[in-house]
Amino acid sequence: MKQENIKGSFKGLIPFFIFIGLYLGSGLVLQSQGVELAFYQLPAPIAAFAGIVSAFILFKGTITEKFNTFISGCGHQDIVIMCIIYLLAGAFAGVSKAMGGVDSTVNLGLTYIPAEYIAAGLFIIAGFISTATGTSIGAIVAIAPIAVGLAEKGGLSLPLVLAAVMGGAMLGDNLSIISDTTIAATRTQGVEMKDKFRVNILITAPAAVITIILLIVFGRPEVLPEVQNYDFNLIKILPYIFVLVFSLIGLNVFTVLTGGIALSGILGFVYGSFNFLGFSKEIYNGFTGMNEIFLLSFLTGGLATMVAKAGGIQWLLDKIQKSIRGPKTAQLGIGALVGLTDMAIANNTVAIIINGPIAKKLCRKYDVDPRKSSAILDIFSCIAQGFIPYGAQMLILVGFAGGKVTPLEVMPLLWYQQLLLISVIISTHIPFADGLMRKKPWVWEADIEKG
Repeated sequence: MKQENIKGSFKGLIPFFIFIGLYLGSGLVLQSQGVELAFYQLPAPIAAFAGIVSAFILFKGTITEKFNTFISGCGHQDIVIMCIIYLLAGAFAGVSKAMGGVDSTVNLGLTYIPAEYIAAGLFIIAGFISTATGTSIGAIVAIAPIAVGLAEKGGLSLPLVLAAVMGGAMLGDNLSIISDTTIAATRTQGVEMKDKFRVNILITAPAAVITIILLIVFGRPEVLPEVQNYDFNLIKILPYIFVLVFSLIGLNVFTVLTGGIALSGILGFVYGSFNFLGFSKEIYNGFTGMNEIFLLSFLTGGLATMVAKAGGIQWLLDKIQKSIRGPKTAQLGIGALVGLTDMAIANNTVAIIINGPIAKKLCRKYDVDPRKSSAILDIFSCIAQGFIPYGAQMLILVGFAGGKVTPLEVMPLLWYQQLLLISVIISTHIPFADGLMRKKPWVWEADIEKG
């Protein structure tokens, strides 16, 4: 599908502003009233629906024409693929956790990581859990209670330990093949997950390595906690390894996730974690756990198409391009857009979905490889989400400290996020992560033909 020549119009952006304003405004009001997890009380799909209704009211054309535009966006191939991947990723995460995969992974790390390296170890364990399960919140829920106990027993700085857990969780969220941020970033840019991973890991690796070194140096406990042996089963970790390895090899993501669900199910049967009906329920629970992001992607896909047809995205591009002089500033512009959006709405996946189409247009205009832009979208959104004091990750994390730590005490110690920001900015000026793009340049003619 070839691109249409659309004149930019600020009016075209108003439905997006209504969506973001309603979502952000409700969070600010509820937070001022002391409501827990204030920014997550209004379901994002409802805010998106309000934006859609406003688009039908504001934009020109008949109801039928606007409805057809909306449906074409909802039913776009990338949106449908994204939604199905969400369902399969949710099912895999749910079944694997139910059969004991998360517990075994955590306990394996706690058993073999020396006590004097607790902070660095927690960073690594949280990173692996988040990468394997595709969820930073899941990793935080699994690791944070243990981290608090270890910090208290070892005389460690509690804010530092919690910052280590947060850093690892966001590292995995950013890199995971099955995280919703990766799915959104790759589908909106039209790239393969394995290619995004190869670019992404080269940017994140320096930040992760330096963070581990800093945690080893500054995270030594005053008193070594008593060594404990935790129960774990190496076989139960196999589904995570299966998904990670075969995704990176390049096997179709649907095949990989379906295979991961089947393998976790077989292990669940063998170890008596559930029967066939229990297995079915865990799959369905995984599906329903993705309901919000599924609906949001579906609705924002339709809204984005209406906004684009009304000239909203073109207007924004016209404004952004005044400060962009070439590929380097285009990459930083993409990062700034998604990072600021995430700070506004406290949801990294939504921030990527909103800015994905804009990023793709900037890539075409300034010859930025979409494999790089997909990594930049994910990285900047995860940096912001893992840093803001009102994000779900931070609020849940400090909640496990029982009031002993505030987000403001943790934020200065979020070394990984700070180092990752430096690394990704450097990568736009010194292309140390661009080896794949140099070896296999992006074919723009085929990309434009796809639409």
